[in-house]
Amino acid sequence: MAKIARILHNNQPTHALVESEGFRLIEGDIFSSYKPTDTIIPTNNAKLLAPVDPPQVICIGANYRKHCIECNAPIPELPLVFFKLANAVAGPNDPIIIPKIAPDNVDWEAELVIVIGKKCKNISEDQVDAHILGYTCGNDISARDVQLKIDKLWGRGKSMDNFAPIGPWIATDLDGDNLDISLTLNGETRQNSNSSDLIFSCRHIASYLSHSMTLLPGTIIMTGTPSGVGMSANPQRFLKEGDKLTVSIQGIGELHNHVINE
Repeated sequence: MAKIARILHNNQPTHALVESEGFRLIEGDIFSSYKPTDTIIPTNNAKLLAPVDPPQVICIGANYRKHCIECNAPIPELPLVFFKLANAVAGPNDPIIIPKIAPDNVDWEAELVIVIGKKCKNISEDQVDAHILGYTCGNDISARDVQLKIDKLWGRGKSMDNFAPIGPWIATDLDGDNLDISLTLNGETRQNSNSSDLIFSCRHIASYLSHSMTLLPGTIIMTGTPSGVGMSANPQRFLKEGDKLTVSIQGIGELHNHVINE
């Protein structure tokens, strides 16, 4: 397994391999071929960025059985597809921004994120692994009042600035359909599950989407969230300035973000 990070080096984004000593710079393109260099950037000298700058941010809703149950929603017969915009993408340790226009019902959603490695269209489930670069952690932040009450559509409430933090890096050679996933809020566990609870598997999702649209290298697919979101808590709990969130996924690592007001 390799772990591929994207860091700021000499004021330029560059990919590097995660090693115990730090980040080993690479030459080439992570989506075609690359090789490690002799240059290692110490961990404390590197700023982690979102591991890719995705050309497409595709999301699947209502994709964990227990999450559907907590939301009193039916189990979907087909993947529920929606999209986030590029401005929503943020990296490790970046702030989640509570927007002035919708400050009251901002929620968290820990998610396993597929990173597409090769351009693909109309691929079968058996072909998916050859087109996936790896997986990373994500947090599908949502303004619930905009999403469910005001717009009654998901686009705007899911696409506000920094509403899609991803990271800390891409882990290759994982089985995306059997990974522990959890989220803590200020150190308290709020979500704790395994991707085996996915209704539609990672391979099924990627294949299904490829029959609707060409998937491009660097595209990310947020695969859905387990139970334990804030709107389903009793009492409900939404994000506020000063909160600290950590998404942890087995084999990948931890994505840390903090919450600020716009």
